[in-house]
Amino acid sequence: MPSPKERLLTVLTGGRADRPPVICPGGMMNTAIVEIMQLTGHTLPAAHGDAGLMADLASDIFSHTGFENLGVPFCLTVEAEVLGSEITYGTLACEPKVVREVYPSAAAVRQRPIESMLRGGRIPVILQAIEILARRHRDVAIIGNLTGPVSTAASLVDPVNFLKELRKKPVQCHEVLNYVTDLLIGFAQKMVQSGATLIAISDPTATGEILGPKIFAEYAVRYLSRITAAMHQQNVPVIVHICGNLQTARSLLPEIKADAISTDALVNLPQLKAELPGLTTMGNLSTYMLELGTAEAVAARARQLVSEEIDIIAPACGLSTSTPLRLIRAMTAAVKGE
Repeated sequence: MPSPKERLLTVLTGGRADRPPVICPGGMMNTAIVEIMQLTGHTLPAAHGDAGLMADLASDIFSHTGFENLGVPFCLTVEAEVLGSEITYGTLACEPKVVREVYPSAAAVRQRPIESMLRGGRIPVILQAIEILARRHRDVAIIGNLTGPVSTAASLVDPVNFLKELRKKPVQCHEVLNYVTDLLIGFAQKMVQSGATLIAISDPTATGEILGPKIFAEYAVRYLSRITAAMHQQNVPVIVHICGNLQTARSLLPEIKADAISTDALVNLPQLKAELPGLTTMGNLSTYMLELGTAEAVAARARQLVSEEIDIIAPACGLSTSTPLRLIRAMTAAVKGE
């Protein structure tokens, strides 16, 4: 029987595994639920800034949920903090958030040296946590998580202004996106050097509904594909999560060149597979069902996704911190046939 790492890598490299992996990548899509933290005593927000605690919490999630991966960090604010935005680390039950962006507009952005930023904020903590996890779990894939380029830019520049400027001031916006993408590639490379098996990118601001197909192609596809290309040069797989229903963006998905596309619960994954047969699909069990449903309904939906030959089974988006552990276990056990 393959190890969890072998199974996931087989699927991400286009092979056929004995069954779909069942994962929750981390980052925006993390499983640091209150119940696990109360059970183990390894808690947020302390673990955001402590490498040992971060590694312990990632290990706890793997041990208690049945998900077949490890993933850090546990939020989407690492890059924003390094870039200079003001953030709050949240509470046990509330994830970190950007409180104030540094700049009012793309034209106002002043670029700082990438290498110095890669030594700042929580990045060294995350890299050390990955090193600990790599020593501790040799047969489990470690997923290093990034905030996507458009979302990172919209955490550096006032997001309302930035989204308007994507159309009105493309030159300045491309300068900002090149800047943040350089940072993201550098961060991803350092996570891989520390022991990450693959990279996952969540870009919740970059949806077809928010951007429209033309702007999605010009900005989201362009800069996401820069990251995937940089990782593929090092033979590192990349998962990209796109929020929303994908209706206006689905034809563009292959251009991102991700090794798997993770989708929201709104997306009909069998239809997406039929329309884009070369796409490796990931998802998309409703996080509302995981929070508020029954174990029977969760297990039935997980088995349905397996029967529909979805390549990787995962929650459809970020989990609520109040999600019951028993419902997560119902999902993972159903995929494994337990």
